[in-house]
Parts: sequence; C-alpha cells; structure tokens
Amino acid sequence: MGESTSKMGGNGADGSAAKQPVTVIGLGPMGRAISAALLERGHRVTVWNRTASRADELVAKGAARAASPEEALAASELVLVVLTDYAAMHQILGPVADSLAGKVVANFSSDTPERTRAGAAWAESHGARYVAGGLGVSAVQVGTDEAFVYFAGPKDVVEEHREVFEVIGSVDYRGADHGLAPLWYQLQLGLFWSSLTAYLHTVAVAGANGISPEELLPYAVQTADSVAGFLKFYTPRLQAGSHEGDVDRLSMGVASVEHVVDTARDSGVDAALPEALLSVFRRGMDAGLADRSVTSLVEVFRGSEASVNHG
Repeated sequence: MGESTSKMGGNGADGSAAKQPVTVIGLGPMGRAISAALLERGHRVTVWNRTASRADELVAKGAARAASPEEALAASELVLVVLTDYAAMHQILGPVADSLAGKVVANFSSDTPERTRAGAAWAESHGARYVAGGLGVSAVQVGTDEAFVYFAGPKDVVEEHREVFEVIGSVDYRGADHGLAPLWYQLQLGLFWSSLTAYLHTVAVAGANGISPEELLPYAVQTADSVAGFLKFYTPRLQAGSHEGDVDRLSMGVASVEHVVDTARDSGVDAALPEALLSVFRRGMDAGLADRSVTSLVEVFRGSEASVNHG
C-alpha cells in the first residue's frame, strides 16, 4: 500500500467514514480541486498521479496516496478519472484493465465524442460501469454555485452517485449515449475559445493604438453582453431555418469584417484571425448569399449553402 492503511481513504473534514470512498486518478489543477472538495465534504479519498508529489498537499489534508494505478482502483468502487485525454486513460489503465471489473468509472477527461464512446465500450468490456463527464467549470469554481457538469451514460449510475458528483457541481444529465457529455462540453469550448481569442486580438489592436486593457474592459464587456441579445434574437430564426436579410445582410458583414482586417494590419497586428473570419464570409458571398442574413453562414459550415432559399 502507498500510505498507511489508516490513511487509505482517510476521513474528511467532518470525520465521516460513512460517506462513499472515492478514488481520483489524475492530479492536474482540476483533479486536485475535485479531490480537495471531496475531502472537505467528508469523503474518503484515494489519489494517484504519475508525478507523485502532486498529491503531497492532498495527503496532508487526509487523502491517501496510492502507489500504483492498480492500488488506486482497489481502494474505491467509484473512480474519477481526470486526465488530459482518453489516450492518457488507456496508457494508465490499460495495463491494469482487469482491475476495472466491478468499478464505477466516471471519466472527466476532455476528448471527442467518438473517442469517448470507444473508451466507454473498452471500460465496460472489462466489467466497469461507466459514465462520461464534461466539466463546465474551472478548477477554482469546483464546488461553487456556478459549477456544473455534463453527464452521459446509464442514468441509474449517475443517480446512484449523484451525491459525489454534486460535490463538483450541479449535475446536467444529457442522455444514455456516452458521447453526449463531451459533445456538449466541446460545443461550449468552441464558443469559449473563439470568443476569448477574439477578445485577445482586440486587446492587441487596442494596445497598438495606445488603449490599455483596463480602458478597453468596460466596452468589451458591453459588447460581450450584447451578444446574448443577438443569440436570443437569431435562435428562433435558426430553429426555423430562416435566413431572411431583413435585419442584416451578409454583404454588410463582409464590408464590416474587411474594415476589421484593415484596422489590424494598419496597427501592425497579425490579422490572421479576422482574415479567417473574412474567408468564411466570402465563401457565403460566393455561394450567392449576399442578400441573406449572416446566419446563412451556418449552411456554409454545414456544406449545404446551396439549399438556402434565395427568394
């Protein structure tokens, strides 16, 4: 055993030994935050990480440090996997796959829906019950009211362990298909990273013109807040497949984005990001969507722009 028997699954802050023991495999920022939250809520927590020193602070708080993945699996029925991706899961758990029998594996590692489905099938073939999780939360938000987690897989397994999962954040069950949790997660990440990168590009252009991030901030927030209104306005039209150009036209958007590109270039800032956006807009123009709404770009992304009603 990696630590003394008395510490394997040691008590949490409230000393409750009755709460479900949990093993956490992977101690990056998220894994450490989840482990700490579980300890604070009185769960007995066993941890394992390839770099063993990452467990030091958790062990000081009462966690047990397993000496190997096999020992970590043996310590608890419920095993939370918090790794970079599914390749890491296979590298770590593949050699000890026989130890998965009878375990409940909740994998919060980021990856694609297809690799998640394949990983779930692999774990289940070795006798594990398996749920996939998508963490809609940063490490500092674990256990707060803002935190939520997408879950997919057998609903009875999610409900059976809801108390543990809710330590991380609110449970948003998406369905039995394991791929749904990472799908919803990646949908939000796509929106998040593209928005944040656009902000960083804006900061660069502003800075090239003597505007500090602090001076820009209230205007950036105002613009970001306004986007929610556009989403609410356009969603019913997107749901109906309507791309009427009564409010905006793609041709107007092209002219606007061209000015964004030119402003970046004139400021000495790399214009690759707005140029990529302009390229998509121009593909819509080439498809004859000049008089349609910018929402018609969704059909460009789908490769179905020819189906748009040009009337």
